[in-house]
Formats: sequence, C-alpha cells, structure tokens
Amino acid sequence: MDKQLKRGMLDVCVLKAIKSEDSYGYRIIKDMKPYVEISESTLYPILRRLEASQLISVYSVEHNGRLRKYYHITQSGLQRIEDFKTEWEEIMTIYEYVTKEDDNE
Repeated sequence: MDKQLKRGMLDVCVLKAIKSEDSYGYRIIKDMKPYVEISESTLYPILRRLEASQLISVYSVEHNGRLRKYYHITQSGLQRIEDFKTEWEEIMTIYEYVTKEDDNE
C-alpha cells in the first residue's frame, strides 16, 4: 500500500479510536487492534502529528502516582473523519472502475 495513503488512513483510525471518549496510548492501541495492528513506535508520532495539526488536544491526569497523557478529539478532528468518509466514497468508485471486468473478457 502507498505509504501516504496508509499514513492518512492510520491518522483517521486514531481519530476514530478517541471519537467517543478521551483515551491514552495503550488503550488506543488495544481499541484499534481488532481492525488494524499499530505499535507504540507508530502511534506516538501519529499522535504528535495530530496534535500539531490541531486535530486532537492533549492533557495529563495522575494515574497510580504517574501522569498519563489523554488525547481528546477536536472539532477539526471530527471534521477530518467526515472528510475521510467522503474521500473514501471517491476511492471506492475508482476501485470499482479499476477492478471491473472488461466487457470483452
């Protein structure tokens, strides 16, 4: 798969993982696991990129004597998910065109 396409898809997957409630790194990985495998070394750069793009915000909460970073989706992040859905419809139309059988075959 094209690296840029996969990167964009992973970004949207992470946004989806925190759409319904704020979450932290390990839980995001766990929630995504049934759908896509992602490692910590892949997740944290995505989270930093999403934060820099203002698609998520980050805050810390003390948990068992340590600070745990929580990630919250912003309005821009919610809009990115909606934009992806629209883009995906276009991608599926292209896929159908490319994979359809020729009439002569």
